[in-house]
Amino acid sequence: MKVSLVQMNSQNDKSVNLQTAATLIDNVVKAENPQLVVLPEYFAFLDDNVSAMHASAETFPGGETWRFLSSMAAKHRITLHAGSIVEKDGEHFYNTSLVFGPDGQQIARYRKIHLFDVETPEGIVYRESDSIRRGEDVVTYRIGDLTVGCGICYDIRFPELFQRLRDRGADIIVLPAAFTLSTGKDHWEVLARARAIETQTYFLAVGQTGTHASGRKACYGHSIAINPWGHVIAQSPDFVTAVTATLDLDYMKSVRQSLPVANHCVLRTA
Repeated sequence: MKVSLVQMNSQNDKSVNLQTAATLIDNVVKAENPQLVVLPEYFAFLDDNVSAMHASAETFPGGETWRFLSSMAAKHRITLHAGSIVEKDGEHFYNTSLVFGPDGQQIARYRKIHLFDVETPEGIVYRESDSIRRGEDVVTYRIGDLTVGCGICYDIRFPELFQRLRDRGADIIVLPAAFTLSTGKDHWEVLARARAIETQTYFLAVGQTGTHASGRKACYGHSIAINPWGHVIAQSPDFVTAVTATLDLDYMKSVRQSLPVANHCVLRTA
């Protein structure tokens, strides 16, 4: 199975971001013919202004971004895991991943559970909970006989979520992100490899790269695909691009058979 990770440098212009995403998807599908394509967190609109982020929100189904994703999935006959988008539901806003199947139909929606409320070592403050309500549901979807689990960015630091996904049969876990530069250089690959090893899944972590918010904030990039033994099998360079990996599903089965950690766990999450 081929998967393509689309790394972007999204800004606060939705039309430009969608056009960039379209071009990157078109190019990687033509070059690599993947079955699954993944976009990064906040791929359609990224800013540090709460009012601007809320103004970019859409209600699903429908909306400019929803229709764009549906049409791109159907056009290329791919499963399109659409990073994340600001979703409005009544008076609440969510950081939401949407997934569309090859027929253009929405097959999954995941609302980010763990919100990024931190101060980086450089003193940059992030308070995602000031603008976003957290989700509550653990979400998986199917691609043929495979089960895919969903996470977003800061979720990567909470292994219990990924154990829940593995308990639900996940073979692949997808994590769109806009990981900060300061934390990413020390933690991104370490955490991604740990989650892959713990769950014995293919772990696909897809990031934003470069600066945004008029240069005030920066993302680490380094979109990465990791196999169930924890080895990096593909990684993007530090610019807007797409990188493709081939997932060897027989290898995943052999890892799980030779080291059957899922059968040995005695402390299951609720």
